[in-house]
Amino acid sequence: MRGQCWIITGVLGLCVGLLLFSPAVAAEMTTYSTGMLQPRDSVLQVAVGDVAPDFELPSIAGTPVRLSDYRGSRNVVLTFVPAAWTPVCSDQWPGYRLAIDLFKANNAELIGITVDNTPTQKAWVDAMGGLNFPVVSDFWPHGNVASAYGILRSDGVAERAVFIVDTKGVIRFIHVEDINKRPDLGMLVKALEAVNAKECLLGGQGFVPAVKQLGVPGDSHGFKDRFEIAGQTR
Repeated sequence: MRGQCWIITGVLGLCVGLLLFSPAVAAEMTTYSTGMLQPRDSVLQVAVGDVAPDFELPSIAGTPVRLSDYRGSRNVVLTFVPAAWTPVCSDQWPGYRLAIDLFKANNAELIGITVDNTPTQKAWVDAMGGLNFPVVSDFWPHGNVASAYGILRSDGVAERAVFIVDTKGVIRFIHVEDINKRPDLGMLVKALEAVNAKECLLGGQGFVPAVKQLGVPGDSHGFKDRFEIAGQTR
């Protein structure tokens, strides 16, 4: 009887352990630490007000994603991260998954981009428990899209960068973060709200802006300057 109790206890312990060992934990435990890297290692090739370089890339869902397909209907947030299976990247995108309603409220499609191949991306995303936005591969020609935007580093990975493209295909916000840090989500949402509000004020697609107050304070990242440029009348 005592032996049976030990067996039952062991089985229960194993079940609890499996429940606690969630995909997110699995992803965290299998990440590869790159150590501290040079914060910035590229020169931008685009600016706020430019038409965003178009692209069509394969996605982990099996269907290609073309940027210009969103023109005339939705804003697009392009989030480039350096590499799958690295700690900061594995923390950044799950945060966007939790905040996806904030992107939807501002008529925006979030697209994640890395230079990894699709099998690597798929395994990584699955280990994180899945993502609720498209993830596309800039693997071949290697880093071609990152290069067009001017964020391909000398070691072959992309910078940790965010671009907001409006419904006319024009870049309205750019932020290149220190590669060792996660971009501030609040800053990104404020920028997106400003872009979407401007779309509405100009006639846009008739979407209700998430905020009515367009003025936002500046910060150490120079957000105010980028906001003011992004808010210019077109």
